[in-house]
Amino acid sequence: MSENSARSMTEDEDFAHFIANIRKATSIDLSQYKETQMRRRLTTLRVKNGFSDFASYFKAIMDEPRLRNEFLDRMTINVSEFWRNPNRWNMLMERFLPDMIKRTPKLKVWSAACSTGEEPYTIAMILDRLGALGQATLLATDIDEGVLAKAKNGVYPERSIREVPKDMAAAYLKGSGDAYQVDEGLKRAVRFQKQNLLFDTFQEGFDLIVCRNVMIYFTEEAKQQLYEKFAKALKPGGILFVGSTEQIFSPGQYGLETADTFFYRRIV
Repeated sequence: MSENSARSMTEDEDFAHFIANIRKATSIDLSQYKETQMRRRLTTLRVKNGFSDFASYFKAIMDEPRLRNEFLDRMTINVSEFWRNPNRWNMLMERFLPDMIKRTPKLKVWSAACSTGEEPYTIAMILDRLGALGQATLLATDIDEGVLAKAKNGVYPERSIREVPKDMAAAYLKGSGDAYQVDEGLKRAVRFQKQNLLFDTFQEGFDLIVCRNVMIYFTEEAKQQLYEKFAKALKPGGILFVGSTEQIFSPGQYGLETADTFFYRRIV
């Protein structure tokens, strides 16, 4: 075996032990993420912090809250903004939610992997505009406690709100520059909660589940597991709204059918 092969194997083992240790310590299963992307991201983070291998980096993560929070931020891909892909949100506001409200005035809605809160607050804006927020239950979850704290605070830079329709921005966002504050009524309407999508049990009976721009980072096996769990969490006729690069092929295998582009309905 060449020296390079031996070194590569040692590095592979080091990373494999890191994955196993993280799972034991946190219940976060990094093996369910696409390895090339995740390994590159974490190697960059490890080197930046001055650690020569993942064994020493793992020990530091467990000992230092700053490093642990930074690791979670990098691992969970916290990129979000209000009204991302506006035409899809308009479809939700103009077609799907009005139909749901006619059938079930008291909606149960879940924003899964909500990151820093732009997505659930977008949902809350739409529900309020449709006159349904007061009767709705709106749950927002993420694995990262750091981003949940930011979401609860509800303060955002101008770049996060650039796609919000002007009338809604005027009604629900106050401030300027890097400090736009979400309306207190929206904040009270959203219940933020920590959750590990891969390991935790899901609530059931949702009219709408929104999980966007997250599934692309998971392996095919993890995606299949999550689509099955999401489908079971929906009530019959409920809608799963996914990201613009996350089309579900053969949705019928999960008990879903295509309702529109990136919208999937649980088969009754």
